[in-house]
Amino acid sequence: FFHFYAGICSALKLTVPSHTIHGIEGQPLHLSVDYNFNATASEIQIIWLFERSQSNPKYLLGSVNQRVVPDLEYQHKFTLIPPNASLRIDPLHLSDEGNYIVKVNVRGNGTIAASQKIQVAVDVPVTKPAVHTEPSSGVVEYVGNITLKCTVDRGTRVAYQWMKNGKRLHAGPNYTFS
Repeated sequence: FFHFYAGICSALKLTVPSHTIHGIEGQPLHLSVDYNFNATASEIQIIWLFERSQSNPKYLLGSVNQRVVPDLEYQHKFTLIPPNASLRIDPLHLSDEGNYIVKVNVRGNGTIAASQKIQVAVDVPVTKPAVHTEPSSGVVEYVGNITLKCTVDRGTRVAYQWMKNGKRLHAGPNYTFS
């Protein structure tokens, strides 16, 4: 009996990306999941859940033998891609950032199950920067100072870099950055 039980435990293998998956807001995102098992199966069930921190997991969709049962609230957004257990999210929104949990159940002469978690981060493309000058005329005679202020409306992980004639500017007697 012990040998049979150990064989059942190791019979199902789920392969998912091990690192955080970055998607772009407004674009589709593909979460790649492969599974294989060394048992005879009469039924294969796939379940996808989504969890944000501090909230209960939400059911997205599931399938039994490739017949998909979506959550009606999300049926136009999430797609199961047979024959593997991959999930397509289209389009991706900021609110889709979090953990996606995939669970696979295989029923043969017993039921074996495995689940994995995929972390998804949503990146927002940086909008075109706007530069404002003070004084607004941009004309400074000899001794005056000019302030250049750069802003962007949207974007995740924004980094600013000032250039002059294609070369990076560094802080010094003529330039200060804040």
